[in-house]
Amino acid sequence: MTSPTATETNSTTRWQAFATRVLAGEELSADEAIEVLAAPDVEVLDLLHAAYRVRHHYFGQRVQLYFLMNAKSGLCPEDCSYCSQSKDSTAEIPRYNLLNRTDLLAGAKAAAERKAKTYCMVISARGPSEREIAAVEQIVPEIKEQYNLDICACLGLLTPEQAARLRACGVDRVNHNLNTGGDFYDEICTTHTYQDRLDTLHAVRDAGMELCSGGIIGMGESPSDIVDMALDLRELKVESIPVNFLNAIEGTALVGRNELTPNDCLKTLAMFRLVNPDREIRIAGGRELHLRSLQPLGLYAANSIFVGDYLTTKGQLPEADYAMIRDLGFEVVESTEAAATSPSQPATRSKAPPAK
Repeated sequence: MTSPTATETNSTTRWQAFATRVLAGEELSADEAIEVLAAPDVEVLDLLHAAYRVRHHYFGQRVQLYFLMNAKSGLCPEDCSYCSQSKDSTAEIPRYNLLNRTDLLAGAKAAAERKAKTYCMVISARGPSEREIAAVEQIVPEIKEQYNLDICACLGLLTPEQAARLRACGVDRVNHNLNTGGDFYDEICTTHTYQDRLDTLHAVRDAGMELCSGGIIGMGESPSDIVDMALDLRELKVESIPVNFLNAIEGTALVGRNELTPNDCLKTLAMFRLVNPDREIRIAGGRELHLRSLQPLGLYAANSIFVGDYLTTKGQLPEADYAMIRDLGFEVVESTEAAATSPSQPATRSKAPPAK
């Protein structure tokens, strides 16, 4: 058997030192976070082992499932270059106005049947109309009463008054992604600004709701752009961070861009875990496309996934997700259990992480 080299030993020690510091309450610097993204591929398992120590401390073997409902598709006036629903997109996607009560309740039923703890209702829009806000106000109490689901609403840019109305009707959390770092934002959207997105997140927080905000990796951004976003999310104390990997859909401005490897994705997830140690990290859109056979390894850093389809793209079958979670020795968080588990409560169950 060949003994590990000094370089291999040092790299293992380096990532474990990061995890130890994070668990002691220290924060990684921007330079250290960039170092994680730049880790050699041969060190990915060492890096995941360090990230898993942090993940396990806060979340144990638990995996939280989310169900996404595209409640209004297409018809968006914004020009986000990554999005198949933008005004500039020619992608062949369904286009329809806000779903009716029956369809929204059917989506909630599907979420409950698929063991999701959170039902995410998403509309394509710059921001919600009065009719759309009123519809959400009407349906949310009914969904919560029938299915005991947490509700996450993604309705675009929000005013403080709109955010207060969502809180009053029972919305638990609002999703509004930063999508990338502030310095890169103008490269992917010109119809609203990074500050507009920050303003919405502040309005949601001021209204008393939790924040769900993350980004999309692989749009041509630099490592520093990714880290800037992760640090902004840390400063905002975002409870849930979805990490998407670009699916460059035919008809969008970013079609043809495909620069990510599975190891890139794993390093990104590890960085988000180390920078935001006690936050929910969700492997979101593009995981099947970019992680491929390495999907299970992502859950050694992340603790959440969507079960089922995304907004305009298909996910893998729920049964495949359940099998992946079961084969890892992890367990799905039931909706009734989630309320008793806060990000600040360390877990106690243990299972060996991947090792080289």
